[in-house]
Amino acid sequence: MKSTFSSLLFGFLIFIACLPLAEAHTFGAHGMGLGAGFAHPFSGLDHLLAMLAVGLWASQLGGKATWLAPAVFVSVMAGSAFLGSLGVELPMLEPAIASSVLALGLLLAFAVRVSTLTSVCLVGLFAVFHGFAHGLELPQTASPVLYGLGFVTSTAVLHGIGIGMGWSGRRINLFLRLGGSMIALTGLYLLATA
Repeated sequence: MKSTFSSLLFGFLIFIACLPLAEAHTFGAHGMGLGAGFAHPFSGLDHLLAMLAVGLWASQLGGKATWLAPAVFVSVMAGSAFLGSLGVELPMLEPAIASSVLALGLLLAFAVRVSTLTSVCLVGLFAVFHGFAHGLELPQTASPVLYGLGFVTSTAVLHGIGIGMGWSGRRINLFLRLGGSMIALTGLYLLATA
């Protein structure tokens, strides 16, 4: 079990190292549909790490938070994307997204335990920023509904991967905390360059 988890973690770190450091939000993507929407969260560290961290932290919290926190994130993100697609503006969006990566990494690294309500409120707040960024792209796509369905689905998949990694790593809590530390450091870097 330990060697399998270590191998998965090593492969995941190699995958992340190959990603561009730029944010996934292009603010002007054209001609995109379901496939592009699904692929979008994998195109930058900010969204990818935030989605995995939500799943990891939810698994660390356990209980109802394991499924409720990711479900709230996806729902709030979809609603915020709709508002963003209507032209509602949110100032300092990229620094807010980078801050969410930093905060989620710290919550995971320090194994912060809060009530289910508090965890849902925190991830819901972070989802607002990620959703608005996606919504700013929607009006310019060929199929906003399909694109939105794609990024909502891949976000849920990333949460599920995070939960699975968290369950696999529960016996090796150090790896979860180390992963949270790396996510927090990446969030700090993204914040410094936002």
